[in-house]
Amino acid sequence: MNKETDPQIEQKGQTALLMHTDGSCLGNPGPGGWAARLDWKGQVRTLSGGFSLTTNNRMELMAAIMGLESLTRRCRVELYTDSRYVRDAVEKGWLKSWKKRGWKKADGKPALNRDLWERFSALLEKHQVRLHWLAGHAGHAENEEVDLLARAAASKTELPPDTGFSR
Repeated sequence: MNKETDPQIEQKGQTALLMHTDGSCLGNPGPGGWAARLDWKGQVRTLSGGFSLTTNNRMELMAAIMGLESLTRRCRVELYTDSRYVRDAVEKGWLKSWKKRGWKKADGKPALNRDLWERFSALLEKHQVRLHWLAGHAGHAENEEVDLLARAAASKTELPPDTGFSR
């Protein structure tokens, strides 16, 4: 179904959900955390979590996934991230190319984090998402908030394993 004509999706001209995401890793690999801040017309909700051993890129991607998976209906999302990895994979067409080549990069090597990219790709099909890149640690209040939440999540004890991570 075309996202532009789907009545369940917020139409152009209407307010989009604002989402700020961040991932953190204490060492890379190491304990990691992710956070998402969702703002719908001034109503704010934050989400966060972490894993005992993971990478920063996985946590950046997990933050976007968990934020989008928390939505209960299709909508327009303005997603702000300080991860060029997440933004560029979509905006530069890497994600589309990886899928087309059977999850292989241009050099023939496997695309990293396939498990998360598959989840993210499905969410991009469900929601109307526009990605925006923000410089990290540059004083943007919402980005600083999710950064703190992601670092706090990574610092927790007894985090679960990231079953998709392998060295």
